[in-house]
Amino acid sequence: MLASSALVMLMVPGLAFFYGGMVRAKSVLNMMMMSFLALAIVPVVWFLWGYSLTFGDDVGGGLIGGFDLLGLRGISQSSLTGTIPTYVFVIFQMLFGIVTVALISGAVADRVKFVAWVVFVPVWMTAVYFPVAHWVFAFDTDGAEGGWIANRLGALDLAGGLAVEITAGGAALALALVVGRRVGWRKEPMRPHNLPSVLLGAGLLWFGWYGFNAGSALAAGNLAGLALINTTGAGAAAMLGWLAVEVVRDKKGTSFGAASGAIAGLVAVTPSCGTISPLGSILLGLVAGSVCAYAIGLKYRFGFDDSLDVVGVHLVGGLVGTILIGLLATRTNVEALGFGSPGLFYGGGLDQLGRQVVAAVVVLAYSFTVTYVIGTAIDRTIGFRVSEEDEMTGIDQVEHLETAYDHTGSSPGGPHLG
Repeated sequence: MLASSALVMLMVPGLAFFYGGMVRAKSVLNMMMMSFLALAIVPVVWFLWGYSLTFGDDVGGGLIGGFDLLGLRGISQSSLTGTIPTYVFVIFQMLFGIVTVALISGAVADRVKFVAWVVFVPVWMTAVYFPVAHWVFAFDTDGAEGGWIANRLGALDLAGGLAVEITAGGAALALALVVGRRVGWRKEPMRPHNLPSVLLGAGLLWFGWYGFNAGSALAAGNLAGLALINTTGAGAAAMLGWLAVEVVRDKKGTSFGAASGAIAGLVAVTPSCGTISPLGSILLGLVAGSVCAYAIGLKYRFGFDDSLDVVGVHLVGGLVGTILIGLLATRTNVEALGFGSPGLFYGGGLDQLGRQVVAAVVVLAYSFTVTYVIGTAIDRTIGFRVSEEDEMTGIDQVEHLETAYDHTGSSPGGPHLG
């Protein structure tokens, strides 16, 4: 679990490189700083009240945890969650929250005030992530009641298709609508400025995803092994599926498409990695890669500027992975997990499929609605986006007094710039 926690932590700089390479050169530092800021803010609110609201004894009919663990009180070196030290569990789950809110930033790249993001992160974590994580991850124990999705509805989500991917995707759509389109969107080219950085970030994310999914087993056992192999199969197949769409549509496969496809597959397998078979992970990856390759075009059809395709990859990929559990979950894996029903293709009927759809729809609706309210409140008070002039100048220079690349250089015989 220590190793898995370290792997998940690496996903944060991995996401920063992935997103940073996708934006224009004048915005890369701001984009990366939005991820790093989440790494600074979330641990503080998690220790103070987030862990309690997520894993404390339920006080609202499966809707929210209580205040019994505020400030991590009552937890000591000898405390255990299952068979692992509770302190390790606290950090592992905290890192999921960091990744989730950092994902949202990609939808509003190039145009958001840094101070607005500083306000948004703790408010959104408190109002959206902590309740949803309680619904999905907090199971009933002898001493405490947990969330309604995990314990009452019985939807399956091993590593966060609901709590991470759909929650972030719904929030990204809401925030993109509140903040509005970038200046020149659909009229000017806004291509990724550094594709090697995108590939590096995708590789780091894939590396970290092993800790994300396999670590969610909370033990180095059979479930972790299944999650590990399914994560590999889905990521690989989704990359091939995305590239196949590009070749059919555009006659060429791109490095950007390969990176995006791999991420789409990893997103889709996050909820299902503990319930489907290795062959099922390949099928899931092919579906997710091809569907997400087409889904990124939805923003042009409906006119919302989701800068880095958070909706097309994370929301759509999360929906695909969460709902297809109702088709692909095997009887053996579900029985080993100890709850839930097999998928339709394995003789389980429509029961589990219905549960997965209900959970996905409710989480999406909740995240979208609450995020829209939070975003609107921030926009009408301190303002969420920079001015048009500052956006054109470059958000790095305006918000951070820095630029990612120094193009001044020095001429032969000229002054040395130390």
